[in-house]
Amino acid sequence: MASSFVDIVRIKLKAGNGGDGKVNFHREKFVQAGGPDGGDGGKGGDIVFVADPGMHTLLDFRFNRKFYAEPGMIGGPSRSNGKSGEDLIIKVPMGTVIRDMANDEIIADIQEPNVPRIVLHGGRGGWGNSHFANSIRQAPNFAKPGIKTEVFDVQLELKTIADVGLVGFPNVGKSTILSVLTAAKPKIANYHFTTLLPNLGVVKAHSDGFVLADIPGLIEGASEGAGLGYEFLRHVERTRLLLHVLDISGCEGRDPLSDLDIINNELDKYKELSKKPQIIVCNKMDLPEAEENLKRLKEKLEGTDTLIFPVSAATVQGFAPLVEECMRKLKELPEIESFEEDSAWEEFKTLSEEPFTVRRENEWFVVEGPVVDDLIYRINMDDDESMAFFERSLRRLGIIDALREAGATDGDSVRLGEVEFDFIN
Repeated sequence: MASSFVDIVRIKLKAGNGGDGKVNFHREKFVQAGGPDGGDGGKGGDIVFVADPGMHTLLDFRFNRKFYAEPGMIGGPSRSNGKSGEDLIIKVPMGTVIRDMANDEIIADIQEPNVPRIVLHGGRGGWGNSHFANSIRQAPNFAKPGIKTEVFDVQLELKTIADVGLVGFPNVGKSTILSVLTAAKPKIANYHFTTLLPNLGVVKAHSDGFVLADIPGLIEGASEGAGLGYEFLRHVERTRLLLHVLDISGCEGRDPLSDLDIINNELDKYKELSKKPQIIVCNKMDLPEAEENLKRLKEKLEGTDTLIFPVSAATVQGFAPLVEECMRKLKELPEIESFEEDSAWEEFKTLSEEPFTVRRENEWFVVEGPVVDDLIYRINMDDDESMAFFERSLRRLGIIDALREAGATDGDSVRLGEVEFDFIN
């Protein structure tokens, strides 16, 4: 693969830790025993991804693999809060999928240009001791630490965003077709694997148009990793329509009908890509044997709804009806595919995974453990969204199932730290 093109990398991400709350007491001349006035810690910086239309490769991540956001600062005296950490902005090409390496879940699919996506939230700052004063405890000598964030190993995977993809064997003329239909200037030469990266161009038709991608040439066995094909099959995933280019002249000694079957077989093995809408483009119609092979191809596909367009990239003939048909089909097809994200990934992933215990204490079911302490720290009883997160967490962490196994039934009293509630199955 060309050294300038990188479409898959693994990196480490860490949002900023929350700053610790401050333990401090008011000091003033002639005031001997001032009250607690420790401020809250600052929030840690977020990890934010932004799709940059000017980027077309993940090369920048080859040598920089760690991305840690700035932590929040400790709270100050006089109830002053600590400074929040700066967010870390990470620019990636449009179409970059971020995947959690621990469980292969998709965290985010970064498609829209210049739209910030928060992938990891910074830790919340801890409360200063001013929060803990009451009529009984007038001089609390403690504060809460900030939330500490985890390091995540993620994979960035670039999946080209294009409406139409050119696929086929090496040297069938895909790059030349791209240059004919668009203003793109791909490297073109008469040898295999000239194209070592997906090239993109815009086809303009009337007042409309579409994005066309030249996908590097596939070979037999590409879906198992042969040649360069496996490296680039991922770039076909988002395309709405495939233009399957054949060297209909067979000038390199291959049978175009056999080529058609081989490439479709490879597409089928890789996430059944052969099921995508497909138009057959018979290139090199200006060469000998082309007419005879075109006749054979039409006989082979007779009775199917497959469309065939004979063209010649060398003489720039036959492309107008092809473009018109592409435009017609694209109006009927769904928009470019987005990959389903795990929307609850971060909120549960960052909770402690330490075990918890359930015990009976008189009429109470008491749940204890680091995960309980972590969860209680995060919730705000006066906020509906926070309480919804609390309920989801109880179920996902297995606490509801554990209470049920311990004998809890509807209406029983449950205590998690300082939180008390009635059990509802």
